[in-house]
Amino acid sequence: MADERQAAAPIGGRRGDQEDARDHGHDAREQREQRKTVAALARNYMFALVLIYALLAVPLRSYGQPLIIMAVIPFGLVGAIAGHLIMGAGFSMMSVFGVVALSGVVVNSSLVLVHHVNQRRDEGLPIAEAVRDAGVARFRPILLTSLTTFAGLSPILLERNMGAHFLIPMATSLAFGVAFATAISLFLLPASYLILEDLRGWARGPSPRPLEVVGAAARKAGPGSGIARVGEPRR
Repeated sequence: MADERQAAAPIGGRRGDQEDARDHGHDAREQREQRKTVAALARNYMFALVLIYALLAVPLRSYGQPLIIMAVIPFGLVGAIAGHLIMGAGFSMMSVFGVVALSGVVVNSSLVLVHHVNQRRDEGLPIAEAVRDAGVARFRPILLTSLTTFAGLSPILLERNMGAHFLIPMATSLAFGVAFATAISLFLLPASYLILEDLRGWARGPSPRPLEVVGAAARKAGPGSGIARVGEPRR
């Protein structure tokens, strides 16, 4: 009996080693597949960002305004991470999918605000007044949009059924990311818009003063045009 137990011990040990090696190989394959998925997702995400920029630049007819609209996307990621900490959930692959979907959602509120500012400027309002008017006029719609999105995702966040458990990280990224990015955009976007216009004015250089414009027109028109030169009385 002792000999049989001694002979069976190496067999059991070899079987355990084989199972460990098989489990290790399975884990290694899963890690390789996950790395491939993340790499493909990163490439597609970059393409999606370029596409979002192009879709914003065409109707706005601006290269800078799409950038300030898309500046809220990183704050959506901050909100998603904070939401996972609040919910006590780990950051999984489904969380990453939620962040990717979030990038196309958080730009909506910023787009509405920028579009309203442009409309008010086309009506002849000064830029500071147009930004202030847009912030007041669009505050309630933007806030309600964010709150309704969060409320729509709350049943998934509060679900405790194991069948829906894998969806909670993605819903957490979307819900908290939209809420945080919207709150930031109401303050960040007006300031960014004004800074962008200041940079444009700096790039164009100082605008000529009214007297200089009149003087240049008088010199170009000649003495018989009836336009008085700067500093000269009209005859």
